Amino acid sequence: VPSGFKQSPLPSEKRFPGAGMTASKKLKYLKFRHSKHLIFLMQKISLHQIRFLRFLEYALKILLKSSLFVVFHNEVSQPPTITQQSPKDYIVDPRENIVIQCEAKGKPPPSFSWTRNGTHFDIDKDAQVTMKPNSGTLVINIMNGGKAEAYEGVYQCTARNERGAAISNNIVVRPSRSPLWTKEKLEPNHVREGDSLVLHCRPPVGLPPPIIFWMDNGELPQSERVSQGLNGDLYFSNVQPEDTREDYICYARFNHTQTIQQKQPISVKVFSSRYSKPVTERQPVLLTPTGSTSTKVELRGNVLLLECIAAGLPTPVIRWIKEGGELPANRTFFENFKKTLKIIDVSEADSGNYKCIARNALGSVHHVISVTVKAAPYWITAPRNLVLSPGEDGTLICRANGNPKPSISWLANGVPIAIAPEDPSRKVDGDTIIFSHVQERSSAVYQCNASNEYGYLLANAFVNVLAEPPRILTPANKLYQVIADSPALLDCAYFGSPKPEIEWFKGVKGSILRGNEYVFHDNGTLEIPVAQKNNAGTYTCVARNKLGKIQNEVQLEIKDPTMIIKQPEYKVIQRYGQVSFECIIKHDSTLLPTVTWLKDNDELFLVGKDNLTIMNVTDKDDGTYTCIVNTTLDSVSASAVLTVVGKNALKLLLLTRPNPPFDLELTGQLERSIDLSWLPGDENNSPITSFVIEFEDALHEPGVWRYQTEVPGSQTTAQLKLSPYVNYSFRVIAVNRIGRSQPSEPSEQYLTKSASPDENPANVQGIGSEPDNLVITWEPLKGFQSNGPGLQYKVSWRQKDVDDEWTSVIVANVSKYIVSGTPTFVPYEVKVQALNDLGYAPEPSEVIGHSGEDLPMVAPGNVQVHVINSTLAKVHWDPVPLKSVRGHLQGYKVYYWKVQSLSRRSRRHVEKKILTFRGNKTFGMLPGLEPYSSYKLNVRVVNGKGEGPASPDKVFKTPEGVPSSPSFLKITNPTLDSLTLEWGSPTHPNGVLTSYTLKFQPSKLNINIFWGSLILKNLNYSTRYKFYFNAQTSVGSGSQITEEAQNTFFLLLSLAMASRQVDIATQGWFIGLMCAVALLILILLIVCFIRRNKGGKYPVKEKEDAHADPEIQPMKEDDGTFGEYSDAEDHKPLKKGSRTPSDRTVKKEDSDDSLVDYGEGVNGQFNEDGSFIGQYSGKKEKEPAEGNESSEAPSPVNAMNSFV
Repeated sequence: VPSGFKQSPLPSEKRFPGAGMTASKKLKYLKFRHSKHLIFLMQKISLHQIRFLRFLEYALKILLKSSLFVVFHNEVSQPPTITQQSPKDYIVDPRENIVIQCEAKGKPPPSFSWTRNGTHFDIDKDAQVTMKPNSGTLVINIMNGGKAEAYEGVYQCTARNERGAAISNNIVVRPSRSPLWTKEKLEPNHVREGDSLVLHCRPPVGLPPPIIFWMDNGELPQSERVSQGLNGDLYFSNVQPEDTREDYICYARFNHTQTIQQKQPISVKVFSSRYSKPVTERQPVLLTPTGSTSTKVELRGNVLLLECIAAGLPTPVIRWIKEGGELPANRTFFENFKKTLKIIDVSEADSGNYKCIARNALGSVHHVISVTVKAAPYWITAPRNLVLSPGEDGTLICRANGNPKPSISWLANGVPIAIAPEDPSRKVDGDTIIFSHVQERSSAVYQCNASNEYGYLLANAFVNVLAEPPRILTPANKLYQVIADSPALLDCAYFGSPKPEIEWFKGVKGSILRGNEYVFHDNGTLEIPVAQKNNAGTYTCVARNKLGKIQNEVQLEIKDPTMIIKQPEYKVIQRYGQVSFECIIKHDSTLLPTVTWLKDNDELFLVGKDNLTIMNVTDKDDGTYTCIVNTTLDSVSASAVLTVVGKNALKLLLLTRPNPPFDLELTGQLERSIDLSWLPGDENNSPITSFVIEFEDALHEPGVWRYQTEVPGSQTTAQLKLSPYVNYSFRVIAVNRIGRSQPSEPSEQYLTKSASPDENPANVQGIGSEPDNLVITWEPLKGFQSNGPGLQYKVSWRQKDVDDEWTSVIVANVSKYIVSGTPTFVPYEVKVQALNDLGYAPEPSEVIGHSGEDLPMVAPGNVQVHVINSTLAKVHWDPVPLKSVRGHLQGYKVYYWKVQSLSRRSRRHVEKKILTFRGNKTFGMLPGLEPYSSYKLNVRVVNGKGEGPASPDKVFKTPEGVPSSPSFLKITNPTLDSLTLEWGSPTHPNGVLTSYTLKFQPSKLNINIFWGSLILKNLNYSTRYKFYFNAQTSVGSGSQITEEAQNTFFLLLSLAMASRQVDIATQGWFIGLMCAVALLILILLIVCFIRRNKGGKYPVKEKEDAHADPEIQPMKEDDGTFGEYSDAEDHKPLKKGSRTPSDRTVKKEDSDDSLVDYGEGVNGQFNEDGSFIGQYSGKKEKEPAEGNESSEAPSPVNAMNSFV
């Protein structure tokens, strides 16, 4: 918009609540009642068409205004101004013509010239280069034989006329490059399953850099396990068999030349664990970046990308934190499965240490990236054009910031100011040029260059010395039409040198306008914040300077607002019925309204009447219907809900929300109060319990309704408290037990008079963001709290406990002010006072703040460690002096880590652990230590900025503890009377192992050896053994591991004994013995049979009991054993009573567990430590057994003499 013109807003969107909706999907039957005639209208129009027509109207108005400015502008001399130029870094397509843009305006029109690489570029001598007519744009013809590489360089354009010369930026022209991949011999990658792998891309260096992506025979899926790094390499945290491929291909896409280059395919072959060692899990290891720390420099405003990719199995999960702070909300994003941290629009506050932590079930690893945010120069105050008249004073200010601080240099008409022609009216003072008593020859274009190592800024600003009488650009007798109680803006666009003074009058001969009911803008516009009917009429704008005076008249008409005096009402209708909505309006007679109906903001019906009838209602007609009334100046709307129900449900809906109140009236207007009255709407069979009153401030928050008060349902008037300088409207909502009604129509507006503020901002704080500043913040007053126009704040501060005066500054309606150059972390008294055009708020209260913190300077001293036990230590330290903290003391951090295990003498990387102790504590407990280990620790003080230096590392050792259980215990090589025990040493010995203890029923052994196996001999094959095994240090015994002889052992015994039976049965002497026994039994049976036939009795049973043959005694039925197994060296064959079946298998029930099975049964004795003593306390008495006696299992002590 040209200078001097006030830009009007686009047509209000609220006129079209259905913005963005689709066209109607179904023709609706619309019925309009007018003079007893039925009119059916089915017309639809796109909302976008309406908006386009209104925008076109608006654009034509702006175009007309701009054309007036152009006509006038062409009559006034003006130095050149660069309006369009190519970017600083200009990469061109080498296949197309190079177009280097340079457009400028000025009066008279400027001429153009170019430099290339700092010297004059004579385009007339190069047939391939032309300059567009009336323009400085160069066209270099590449398509007809030129080579883009020949025109690579730094170009600068100069636009010059009699008033001065403007220059463009240095435009670096470079042709894009998309080189081919260098040929290389790629060996196949043979990888074991579970190992990590990196496939290197190494794309060719292009301009601009290419976009990298990987494919095989299609798009290569990526995951937490497989992903592409920022450098284009493909990383596998662990490879799987399905990663075997012959065609991993890296592609480089050069968007500028629209070409894609391809690397040679890479082959990967994964060897599965079926053909090699089993896959072992591994703790994370970082693939990129390497090491524990790295640095990163990024520029302010750019995107910060940090990356961590780790190998490990299972696949590690990445987590990011910022040490000493939080990741910035709303600007932080995680990409590439959280392997990439992305922070957009970085600033100096984002500098710091960022830690990525890769973790899986086996451990973690971390990497710290120290980020420093530098800044190319950026504007604080760019120089602005000056139009002065002869004899006036002025200044050009050029202020920029950056990191490092940029240097400022000035040029005049493209020449360094030090060698430019002298001008006595000009004085250079750093970033400011001061002009005094300028003359017409002082006209020139000045360039400000702010540069540091990361870039530069160049700005042109002209000084145009003119002597011009006032001119008014607004058309004469322009008509303005506004709605009553709305703002009225009357334009008076002007020009003149010296700058004219503007005055407004009401009427042709009226008095000058002053007072609070008018606002005078710098561009000459007169604003009437709340236009009333009596504001209508003719207004005269007068512009004058020392060279003359001119005036212009405009007309203002005030129109009545459009109102809906009868709104559509909530309806409940049965299916297939008929329903009507009314929307009766009242409007200004000179305005033509249009009525639009919406359904659920989805269908738009453009109609011309105020009644909508829907016939043959169905469930699809259920919804909200909105009536919108538009005029060329305002818009109002009202809605009602249609509920479609069945016949039986109609009775349930008779109790509904009340109808909205109506006929709102304002009376008793005072400066701080007003009376509001209303009439209630229909209760709808549920009594109104209360009325809620809301207000709108059309001056500060138009369209926003806020809660004012609530009164009982029996009350229809209320006295409302008001604030100054608020344009009030009120509405009332009725409430019953069913719900709230629709709001009433707004009341008429009431503008209260202005006053000085009643209150000051809340939540005033003073907190430094840098070591040398103090950031004062507060919650600004809301618009209706300002009490008048021109709301500002007086910010005051002084150093506490120092005899300093208050330093004050008045700032605009903002919420922050930064005080620079403060000492580090000193207390300040801060206060913020509100003021407006009518005066100051009451004196504010003071708050205590602090300037910015810096990192602590001193480490805690006298660090001492007291080891309490093998897993707990207590650390003490002396507090640091509070002055050295240089910030709010938040506490102390203790960093501690395990150096090595004293039992294994092996070193491994262990992540440092951190414990934070809040406040000014001087001791802390370190839990969870590992026994018999060497540790180091240091202590650091922490403030709000971060951590201070670490104290010297303190070494301490933990004493021995009890070991963990042996890593394994297993039974191997079982035989008839022996077996082998094998074990592994404890995973955590926690000290020096002194012995192992082996307990088994019915014996106990203490073994003082360290090899991993032991043979137990002379065991009883009929006894089932359970073994208990643990390790010991000087502190005590560790947890035990158990193992028991399995069925295989007994099966071996049974098979062995069964085989012995087969061998004896084939012996001749055994066959003869069995025949003799059989013959003897036959003779006895014959004799017994003869004697019984003779009637005599022969006590066979008694004699058998008296002369029992031990060879045929049955096996004991109650102990479940295989009978006697003697201590003698020779082993007897199994007796007839054996339960071994003929098929040489052992029955399952014969191996059932019981306490007896593990040793001496219930009669065994125990020491106080729970070990068995049966073998070491002499022979115990044997109880008589039924049938035969079972001897005690032989002790394996003798067999172990060689080990103990």
